[in-house]
Order: sequence, then structure tokens, then C-alpha cells
Amino acid sequence: MINKISESLQAAVRDIHDGATVMIGGFGNAGMPAALIDALLEQGARELTIVNNNAGNGDTGLAALLKAKRVRKIICSFPRQVDSHHFDALYRAGEIELELTPQGNLAERIRAAGAGIGGFFSPTGYGTLLAEGKETRVIDGRNYVFETPIHADFALIKALRGDRWGNLVYRKTARNFGPVMAMAAKCTIAQVVEVVELGELDPEAIVTPGIFVQRVVLEGKQA
Repeated sequence: MINKISESLQAAVRDIHDGATVMIGGFGNAGMPAALIDALLEQGARELTIVNNNAGNGDTGLAALLKAKRVRKIICSFPRQVDSHHFDALYRAGEIELELTPQGNLAERIRAAGAGIGGFFSPTGYGTLLAEGKETRVIDGRNYVFETPIHADFALIKALRGDRWGNLVYRKTARNFGPVMAMAAKCTIAQVVEVVELGELDPEAIVTPGIFVQRVVLEGKQA
């Protein structure tokens, strides 16, 4: 019997290893798997490469992971904002590496990994510092930059509901990066608000099929 339900948040992240590349869903706080991030913080993995839209807000979630100096490198599109003080301090001190990627390119690089695409040409970033060292090409008279896929060892995402097969549905814009990250990681761990019985999710409403999800855990399920 297929049953991907983890017994606790701690069990769900237990094998995330030092040096792993971890995708974390969310657009700011919307769709951010805060409970899984807290469990990862407690677990202790270090030297992580984090793929996220931004570089943390305030003192919780991803920002707490940065504050604890667990992150070696971050790949994101929007690292600085009013309350990104932990990232700012680390970056100025040379204690974290940043790979800045325009938001559309970030989403497409993640999607390309999940789709098995070896790369793509994008006009975004051409002629800027972001294109330095990258292949460029003129296609139909327009300049493009070659972008590579972003793969991950783990993806931590948040969904509204899931079943024991790993099928997921999301709440409105909290979906954001969740579906593409689920496809791009070797192991996808989904924090959900509710676990439902098989058949309770309308097949037409399932956004992320269970084939892309390895673990499902209730967001309040502690060891």
C-alpha cells in the first residue's frame, strides 16, 4: 500500500544532509512551508544551497535559517527588502553566496529541471551583469541568454490538502513555486493543512500529482 504520510515534521526532514540543495516554496510568506523550515532548523543540516524567490523576511522561516548560518548559497530573484536584515548582514560580511536570477528565469529554470530540459534561451538579462559568462545567441533578430536548469536534492513546499498518495491541492496564490519545485527535486516534502482520504480530492482539481511527491506531513505534527 502506498502511504507517503510522514509521522512528524522531524521525520520528514530527517535525511536532509549537509551541503544539500533545498528548494523552498513561497512568495514571501504566501505558501512558505514555515513548519518544515523550523524542523530543518532543529535538524541541524548545514552548508545548504537554498533556492527560493526571496532571501527571507523578518526573523522567522527562511530568515531564521539564514540567521543560524546554515546556508552557504542562495539562488533567488529578490534578495533585498525592508526586513531582509539577516541576508543583508551575511552578504556584506561575505558569509553567503548569492546567485541572482530574474524571477521569470528562476521559475523557468526550475520548471526545465522537472521537465528534463537541458536549458533554454531567454531575452531577460541580456546585456546586463547577469549575462556575464553565459552563452548568448541571436534568434529571429532578438538577443537571448542561455539559462541552465536548477535541480535540487529536496523541495519543501506547502499545500492546502494532500492524500496518502501525495496528490496535492493548493490555496489560491499560495501555489506559486510549489508545483514546479515538486517536479525539480529528487525528494519533495509537502507540508499540508489537511490530509484527506483517497478519492476526496477532485482529480480535476489536483495540481501536483503524487508521482512528484515523496512525503506529506501535517503542518502541526510534531515528534
